[in-house]
Amino acid sequence: MRGEGAERRPDETGEDPAAPEGGVYDWYTRGLALLRSGSAAAAVQLLTRAAEAEPSSRSIREALARAQFGARLFEQAAETFRSIVEEDPAEDYALFGLGLSLSRVGDFSGAVEHLALAVAMRPDNKDYANALRHARATLDSRR
Repeated sequence: MRGEGAERRPDETGEDPAAPEGGVYDWYTRGLALLRSGSAAAAVQLLTRAAEAEPSSRSIREALARAQFGARLFEQAAETFRSIVEEDPAEDYALFGLGLSLSRVGDFSGAVEHLALAVAMRPDNKDYANALRHARATLDSRR
């Protein structure tokens, strides 16, 4: 049995025996299904594999960030959402996800910054406004 973090080695066919069946699209769709069913940690595994194979796919990285957040991997979720925001600063959902992730790791100042941008872009979104209100209240109470 391989230990955690052990290097993956291809078998005699050149394939990685630990790779899930199917291709990137299969991993993505199965990851989304797992995420919807409440199995965020399992979704992280498939979506990480998909993101490694297709690092430029924003939809895969967004699904991965959502799964990381759902699996309580808040620092990883923040980094994944941040990578999306760096590519497209007008991506309101990624700003929202980044703000929520930062609030979960205790960076309320950073959370307020990103949540305020998301609210400015989508003032009609009640989830964004509620998250901003909560982050601001927490930040104020800690001052």
